[in-house]
Amino acid sequence: MSLAPPLTGLVARRVMAVALARLGEEPVVALQGPRSVGKSTLLAQLAAARGAEVLDLDDLGLRDAVRIDPASFVTGPAPVFIDEYQHVPAVLDAIKAELNRDMRPGRFVVTGSTRHDALPKAAQSLTGRLHILSVLPLSQGELAGGQENLLEVLLDNPQAVPAGWTSNLEKADYIARIVAGGMPIPLAREPGAPRQRWFDDYVGLIMDRDVAELSRLRQRDQMPSLLQRLAAQTAQVLNVTKAAQGLGVDRTTAADYVKLLEAVFLVRRLEAWGTTLRARSAGSPKIHIVDSGVAARLLRLSPERLGRRDPTSLTEFGHLLETFVVGELLKQASWLDDVAGCGHWRTRDGDEVDLVVERGDGGIVAFEVKAAARVPGEEMRHLRKLREATGDAFLAGVALYTGPRAYRFEDRLWVLPIESVWSAL
Repeated sequence: MSLAPPLTGLVARRVMAVALARLGEEPVVALQGPRSVGKSTLLAQLAAARGAEVLDLDDLGLRDAVRIDPASFVTGPAPVFIDEYQHVPAVLDAIKAELNRDMRPGRFVVTGSTRHDALPKAAQSLTGRLHILSVLPLSQGELAGGQENLLEVLLDNPQAVPAGWTSNLEKADYIARIVAGGMPIPLAREPGAPRQRWFDDYVGLIMDRDVAELSRLRQRDQMPSLLQRLAAQTAQVLNVTKAAQGLGVDRTTAADYVKLLEAVFLVRRLEAWGTTLRARSAGSPKIHIVDSGVAARLLRLSPERLGRRDPTSLTEFGHLLETFVVGELLKQASWLDDVAGCGHWRTRDGDEVDLVVERGDGGIVAFEVKAAARVPGEEMRHLRKLREATGDAFLAGVALYTGPRAYRFEDRLWVLPIESVWSAL
């Protein structure tokens, strides 16, 4: 079984260029994303580029000082860089007061490991003045030092996709990438037990610190079990009732806990897209674990287990592969200006498209993720139906598979190797 080697050195992040551009346009830029994903490193690089220091609110002493007198820490030469601002939400009020005096771009850059919209309302005083950038786990292209651009090409000019492009990756290679995930710290460790320990500690830390900081839970000890049950639903329609069963919590409480897990970037809700296209379009969201490495560890799925050919292992591989690929495409979407929204399309008649990315003018690109090494014609029927339902707005539909060759299937429909997602086309 192929295993990903340890990561060495810093990885250049695509969002760096985006953040620098936003500093020239927005008064406050917020970098938000999972804990330990590299936000602090990115913030330090931005601060170094501007000759400034970082206020790290993970430091308990500094946190206490800022809590007592936040205004004194946000005055002075711009820009001001603040790491993990959610620990002292009152700092946003001080920033707001500064902006009332001076709204020039590039005044503040803050990072947070909690979704801004999940913080108490008092912490949302900058709504309308704060531009949020997502910092997600490392992409496969970033890890390879490349400039992946599949989504950009499809949104701009689908005909530029090169037919005949080939991949040398096999199923074992995809499994290795799935299990490794995109979090920098475990990627720097040897595969196997060292990475597994980190994933266990990571989830425990978020439960003990970030979730507890957001809410006083009545049944806090049920959160890890709920997360595992959601991991078992990854890449599937979210079923809160099923996830709550056997935990001793009611559906309403479980739904609130799911929102908390979203708030700390452990899970991602992929909303239904195109619910007005047809009367039988379904409106339920899908659930994805944000990082495939975390998902694999929660489910105790090793590379050996995922490589088996029994029905259960094949199903588990299919779900994790979809979560992995959808995650890679959403990373690319986070760097692009002209993405209006992302979702999945599903009908009550059984039609399903794993990811739909919508351009600002309404044009769409659709993706289905296939765990097989070939795509028979009947496997394209869902993309065909979406093409029929959306007409000229349908720019391209892509079946991503584990096979080796890229080819055009028919009008605006492509079959591409999964490796093309993180390649420079």
